[in-house]
Amino acid sequence: MGFLDISHVTKSYGQVQVLHEVDIAVQEGEFLVLVGPSGCGKSTLLNMIAGLEAISSGDIAIKGRVINGVHPSKRNIAMVFQSYALYPNMTVGQNMTFGLEMHGVPKPARDAALADVAKLLQIDHLLDRKPGQLSGGQRQRVAMGRALVRNPDVFLFDEPLSNLDAKLRVDMRTEIKKLHQKLKTTIVYVTHDQIEAMTLSTRIAVMNKGYVQQLGTPKEIYDTPANLFVATFMGSPAMNILPATVVMEGGQPHAEITDADGARRLLRFSQGNLAEWADKPILLGIRPEAITDPEGADRKSANIQPLANRVTVTEPAGSDTFVTMTLSGKDVIARMRADAMVAPGEVFDFAINMDKAVAFDPATEARIPQ
Repeated sequence: MGFLDISHVTKSYGQVQVLHEVDIAVQEGEFLVLVGPSGCGKSTLLNMIAGLEAISSGDIAIKGRVINGVHPSKRNIAMVFQSYALYPNMTVGQNMTFGLEMHGVPKPARDAALADVAKLLQIDHLLDRKPGQLSGGQRQRVAMGRALVRNPDVFLFDEPLSNLDAKLRVDMRTEIKKLHQKLKTTIVYVTHDQIEAMTLSTRIAVMNKGYVQQLGTPKEIYDTPANLFVATFMGSPAMNILPATVVMEGGQPHAEITDADGARRLLRFSQGNLAEWADKPILLGIRPEAITDPEGADRKSANIQPLANRVTVTEPAGSDTFVTMTLSGKDVIARMRADAMVAPGEVFDFAINMDKAVAFDPATEARIPQ
């Protein structure tokens, strides 16, 4: 049992079911990120935790107390919205303490909570300003401060950074991460941005079409995706997916693929338990950073496979150079060092880290255990 328990929760609108048997136990102090494409059900689930949406079936409990029928104001939950939802006619200080005032908290206690949180968020010099006088980042801090002063059991964030520009979004990610590490609060955070999910969370729930596709740590989600959707949704650039056939050579399973010229090539798997897939088709998944030049390959890996292949496109990107080639008729992206000497049209000696390769069942799209 967790601090926040979501048990067999479903949501339907008439005959249309938009959430299917969601089961997540969130521990106290955990930072859980719900991530997925638009329409996957993540915001609906967040609203059900907040009490803004009714639960069709199942239970949501906080600290062992089922809160299905409890009014939002009685759940001891604070929510930070995408739109900030600040009162334009109130000062920053009034916005931050309004909820406390409505709950009958005495003024000395409100003032003390406001002073502590304003100092923590470095907005104590803004308390007498109106929201219209603030930048987007400052308004976001005020919205977070309004949640923090209440000292709730659970914080809910609904895509709080989506209205900010790229640089400010990165800065605010860092601030939210530092805030969580300092306060050890329990947070459920919704985003469609997989970079936000990977950098902020202690655990991630990847959602699609109302189902939780995988629940795990960022490392588990990234290194051992449960299925093809998780593999391609998480990561930028996305994981390369190649049609391949498992063949046995020297008693070891290999992925048989073709290079840019259509020639047959073999890549040896690190684990030997794909023997039952011999002569069967699979989908081979390799992250771009697992394909590089020999000098840039992971020195800790015991299975770096060489592959000479023709380069199609090179894209310098500052700290990295992205190189595109063709394997099994698909464009494959490699992530090279910035100073890697690669040119379009040449045959280059790639190094593929097969310790990082994963295989998927083409029929079910589930990852094949290795």
